[in-house]
Amino acid sequence: MMRLDELSKLVSGILVGDPQTEITDAASISRAGTGDITFVSTEKYLEEFLSSNATAAVVKTGLLTDKKPTIQVDDVEAAFAQIVRHFRPLAKHTRIGISPQAMVSSSAIIAEDVDIHPGAFIGDRVEIGCGTVIFPNATILENSRIGSHVRIYPSATLYANTIVGDRAIIHAGVVLGAFGFGYKTQNGEHQLTSQLGNVVIGCDVEIGANSTIDRGTYEPTVIGDGSKLDDQVMIGHNCQIGKHNLLCSQVGIAGSCTTGDHVVMAGQVGIGDHIDIGNNVTLIAKAGVMKDIEENQVLAGAPAIPVKKFFQLTAVHAKLPEMRKQLKKLTQQIEELQQQASQFSAHSDAA
Repeated sequence: MMRLDELSKLVSGILVGDPQTEITDAASISRAGTGDITFVSTEKYLEEFLSSNATAAVVKTGLLTDKKPTIQVDDVEAAFAQIVRHFRPLAKHTRIGISPQAMVSSSAIIAEDVDIHPGAFIGDRVEIGCGTVIFPNATILENSRIGSHVRIYPSATLYANTIVGDRAIIHAGVVLGAFGFGYKTQNGEHQLTSQLGNVVIGCDVEIGANSTIDRGTYEPTVIGDGSKLDDQVMIGHNCQIGKHNLLCSQVGIAGSCTTGDHVVMAGQVGIGDHIDIGNNVTLIAKAGVMKDIEENQVLAGAPAIPVKKFFQLTAVHAKLPEMRKQLKKLTQQIEELQQQASQFSAHSDAA
């Protein structure tokens, strides 16, 4: 339990209301009950908060109400997250060192404060930087280099020569460096082409569960610093992903594509092979990209087109049944007019 004035100090906010109000937990508006604090990021949700069971809320600075207590802050989500962590603190990682149940090559170079959990496999000549944690059953094959303060979660697999930058997070089931989907057809058979490259993950990258990034044919497939990949994202061989990209769930990028910095791809976006995408491009969910995209654009649809045009076409598409009826009616009227004109013409000729 914590009083509102204490929570206000915790997040450096401005308290409006009774400072002695007691708060027992934090929850979203729809789940909040008596004693809970929630958050309101825009005026749109203010009435929902006031009609909810929540006792108080963290609100955007300047969003005022005298009906319930509030804490005003500039960054609502950051402040609320801090309050949630207070009531439900994350479990602290327990140092274990190198577990006897882990298989670690004698030629691996491991920093002193690395934790390697039971069942993990560390191959020959692997290098692991300080503060890194390798969780159970993760596999890191030969000649890979892992930076400092990296987290590699259970059952992730890093093929040979994979490079991971500092503070990266590799979630469960990720596969880095599998062979690219490249074949030559000879005598009716599909022959695997060269798979001599590797995967390079930049610093501060996060790769979601069960995502896959294929190795390059001769050179690396690269994920730029600060990029974040959601679960079940697939990156093909030879791709060069820029810095601070956001790739949402089930995005699929075919081989030899490049993206600029600050590119956003919503869920299930698909990119054809050998496509170049510029800086600050946003692709709406399920967009299909079949040609290069210049920077600073928002596109939607398959094939992807500028979002304004996409919504115009969508609006027209919704009206097609009504337009079809109108067209059918107009066609019938034209036919009737043509018949009347023909009859009038025949009558004039007879006269």
